[in-house]
Amino acid sequence: MAKVILQPIGSPVEEALPAEEYRKNLARMEEHNARLAARRAEVRQGWGPKYEERVRAKGKMTTWERVEALMDPGSRVFPIGTFVNYGVTFGEGSETRTSPAAGVITAVVRVEGRLAVVIANDNTVASGSWWPRTPEKIERAQELALRLRIPVIYLVDCSGLFLPEQASTFPGSTGAGFIFKMNALLSASHVPQIAGVFGDCIAGGGYMPIISDKVYMTEQAYMVIAGAALVKGGKSQQITSLTIGGPDVHVHISNCADERVPDDPTLLRKIRQEMASLPTTAAQYYRYGVAPAAPRYSPAEIDGIFPADHRVVYDMRQVIARLVDSSLFCELLAHTGDEMITGIARVGGLYIGIIANNQHAAPHPRLAGRSRVGGTLYREGIAKISAFSRACNDDGIPIVWLQDISGFDIGPEAEKEGLLGYGSNLIYTNSTNSVPMFTVLMRKASGAGYYAMAGLPYDPVLQLSTPITRLAVMEGRTLAIGTYIARLDDNFSIVAEDPAERAKIEAGMKGVEDRITADMDPYRSACLMSTDEIVAMHELRDYLEVLVEMAYQSIGYRRVKNPRIWSMHDLDVLTDLSSLRRG
Repeated sequence: MAKVILQPIGSPVEEALPAEEYRKNLARMEEHNARLAARRAEVRQGWGPKYEERVRAKGKMTTWERVEALMDPGSRVFPIGTFVNYGVTFGEGSETRTSPAAGVITAVVRVEGRLAVVIANDNTVASGSWWPRTPEKIERAQELALRLRIPVIYLVDCSGLFLPEQASTFPGSTGAGFIFKMNALLSASHVPQIAGVFGDCIAGGGYMPIISDKVYMTEQAYMVIAGAALVKGGKSQQITSLTIGGPDVHVHISNCADERVPDDPTLLRKIRQEMASLPTTAAQYYRYGVAPAAPRYSPAEIDGIFPADHRVVYDMRQVIARLVDSSLFCELLAHTGDEMITGIARVGGLYIGIIANNQHAAPHPRLAGRSRVGGTLYREGIAKISAFSRACNDDGIPIVWLQDISGFDIGPEAEKEGLLGYGSNLIYTNSTNSVPMFTVLMRKASGAGYYAMAGLPYDPVLQLSTPITRLAVMEGRTLAIGTYIARLDDNFSIVAEDPAERAKIEAGMKGVEDRITADMDPYRSACLMSTDEIVAMHELRDYLEVLVEMAYQSIGYRRVKNPRIWSMHDLDVLTDLSSLRRG
């Protein structure tokens, strides 16, 4: 009978790294973590204490207070999209405004033991208005729920579009209207949706909760197609939004809501009761009798494993050892494609496949005495991860991609070996996989390698970055050389003899390099939604535990084979060199 044999991986940090090197790395990472914590705090406060007090003066809770009251005691919130619109301003002069987190909190939380996606308008930011990228952020959270069939909880307190920026939020294929289509698709896929309406719910904000299975309203909440001010102007009627769209109307007359409650705490208790009535998580079923276990080596040590200099290599297996249960790993296809690591492990007691870039140089498989740099895709590695990815998909094993890649190999050998074709094979595989895939950009995410390793354009369920992620086509210096190559010699030195011309070229190259380096900042990527969330290295284990459990929580929507009948076992036997030699 086929059996998964997990072997110890990694070693104590004092054996893995010289003490001084570890301390240096740790000190540098602590600077990054402090910046991350400060920026998270900045975003979390919305428009600040003044606006929090305005909310409380109305007898309402702030949005973060609602989220924290909703979730299970002792659990933690896992935000998604924290830095959307970070650093972006709208308007001019005295009318300049920011939209922290695009004015909406999207997160994974545990409610009555079940993981759920929460989408909550931030009522301290322009009364929960929708800004540029707010719809896309909401839709991304809905997509996460749809793909994993996870319940969605809407905490609605939304005054509609922020009208001065409506041109960026109203039209387009992913504009505000697509939120309602996602509501419909979730409903059609039997994904539970529960909505709590706490206050303003105007126009698009009014449409968002309606398709939900259960809709609750507080006494001061209202849902309207158009607010009272607009109705007064258009029809000269003296009314209030509460009288035309409050619970008196929508609970007792229109039937657009199911139940009225006196206040925020009561509504949150009602949502918890609804969540308790849903099926329990299937995660325990799919653990096959194995309890979750912490890694043998602390995830906090990952902070000290990554070199302060991004050009210096490290041991990816030491990272894996600090992410997986009991630091146990079943490596497959280890005899080929040394630049890639593939294997099976458990996270939170649940099986996952891991595909990771090996940073260390490895012997060339065909040219004796030559080696190949790590973090680059060669023919053998591409074929290896293509086959492994297909096997995981066939067996229903979620895949975690740990990216630290410079790109594909280039040059005459790469072209003769047909890397274009092998790369296309891998891209096809990842484009057609139905198994949940999660991508972590550990450090470098460069060129087509970023695509091939299931980068965001290839639809991972979620893509995480770290504070040291560098996402770009190539490094700034390399791109600057490519831009000015016509003015450089074979050694990439400037050929101009005129000092003024030389200075101009030097300044131009530095400008290109600086601009690309700025674009590689992970906060820039997160602002533009080119990545879903920035997570500290020592937080990766916690995030993976939640994401993997989400992949197993619901049943009946995807194939999950039991480990005895994995095609993975066939792959292992057919590539076992010792077995082949015995034959």
